[in-house]
Amino acid sequence: MSEPELSVEERILQAVKLTLAGVIKDTATPHGMRHPLSDATIRDLRQCLALISARERELAQAAGRPIGGQPRYADEPGRADKVIGFYKKKP
Repeated sequence: MSEPELSVEERILQAVKLTLAGVIKDTATPHGMRHPLSDATIRDLRQCLALISARERELAQAAGRPIGGQPRYADEPGRADKVIGFYKKKP
């Protein structure tokens, strides 16, 4: 099963999200050290990523694509097909 074609807007959002994530990774500091980015910039990055995710969800819903994050194999059973057994603990 092939991946559905993404719109130009979706490809732009994906590229911007990956770029922002790369900047965040590249500027990460060890625990306890002061981050080189200001608190306002960090807050702005978080808001940008949240807006991108919200728009990606809207576009996926409009296109009728599932919103789930993990890819699945075509022959993989769905969650409804899984049976989970519960047993009482022995005292």
